[in-house]
Amino acid sequence: MTNEKLHTQLVQIGRDAKYTQKGVNPIIQRSSSIIFDSLADKQHATTNRSKQALFYGRRGTQTHFAFQQAMTELEEGAGCVLYPSGAAAITNAILAFVQADSHIVVSGAVYDPTQNFCDQILSKLKVKTSYIDPLIGEDITDYLQPNTRVVFLESPSSITMEIQDIPAIVQAVRGYNPEIIIMMDNTWAAGVLFKPLDHDVDISIQSATKYINGHSDGMLGTAVANQRCIDTLRENSYLLGQTADPDSIYMAGRGLHTLAVRLKQHEKSSLEIAHWLEKRPEVECVYHPALASCPGYEIFKRDFSGCNGLFSFSLKQTLSAQQFQNFLDYFTHFKMAFSWGGYESLILGYQPEDLRAMRQYDYTPAAGTLFRLHVGLEDSADLIADLTAAFARL
Repeated sequence: MTNEKLHTQLVQIGRDAKYTQKGVNPIIQRSSSIIFDSLADKQHATTNRSKQALFYGRRGTQTHFAFQQAMTELEEGAGCVLYPSGAAAITNAILAFVQADSHIVVSGAVYDPTQNFCDQILSKLKVKTSYIDPLIGEDITDYLQPNTRVVFLESPSSITMEIQDIPAIVQAVRGYNPEIIIMMDNTWAAGVLFKPLDHDVDISIQSATKYINGHSDGMLGTAVANQRCIDTLRENSYLLGQTADPDSIYMAGRGLHTLAVRLKQHEKSSLEIAHWLEKRPEVECVYHPALASCPGYEIFKRDFSGCNGLFSFSLKQTLSAQQFQNFLDYFTHFKMAFSWGGYESLILGYQPEDLRAMRQYDYTPAAGTLFRLHVGLEDSADLIADLTAAFARL
């Protein structure tokens, strides 16, 4: 991370006096019913309900508005919509811009639940999905159709960490049809390591459950949109019943203020461990966006301002079921769990057949077993010792 002002920005955003009421942090306002002082007050709230006027709890309270303001400023958009999870943010963003008999293009290495939504839900709504190689670049136009409404990207890709050439893709899509809505799952970059809207992406989506919350104790999704998309996104999400609870929002807002400090440590430790893994005789490849071995590394160097603690590595061999269990079951510091972005280190394992089933394009899996690491805030020496012991169990 090279932006010297980022630390200051993250401390200050979302802390306007109207939200903090003379405290340091925004208040937690839990409310379903909003009381109006007069009929004129009610009419004003009704007219301005999409402009952060207190109207009804599902539309938001001061707690919601403070965090929405922070995320809008951070990702340089026109507004932010909140959801109970990252998956809800993804699905509702797509639903807001498709209709029966329309078509969307999706990176073939996106988050698995995103693929499941396209295959199991959108298909029932007569929306067709075409999956692309995440490294396709400007050739994405080969997959665009007259009825294409949405292009959905994710960079780095889920698990295998391919870096997409977002500027090339956006330029190609805009040249084909400027009305197509381009959206991106920007969770890996946490809204600071890459700025999708600066690259003419329409909507930047995050699971704030991850690095923004940062403590593995709350779930939240965000979608920051540009001016042409925010009203449609906000109103469709409201009509579909989307909301988020103020306590989870408060925790995410609190996490946002320490995001830069945490990411810096995640980056430092993950690079130390990634370089150590490169030297291990058991390791075939390290898929860390900041290393030359990662697909799309040159794009990462050009477009991203830093990295975090999430990356993968593959072994030279496919582990037997017993070896797989032995490797995963006895860690001291790395815990086996879904999600990532908290202060703790996590690990998940994938056999080649697992990855092949999760990929929606002509994907050649790593030769051996692959492990995804989230390097937390523990001392990197302790984590390396933990991995050393795991290799000894093979």
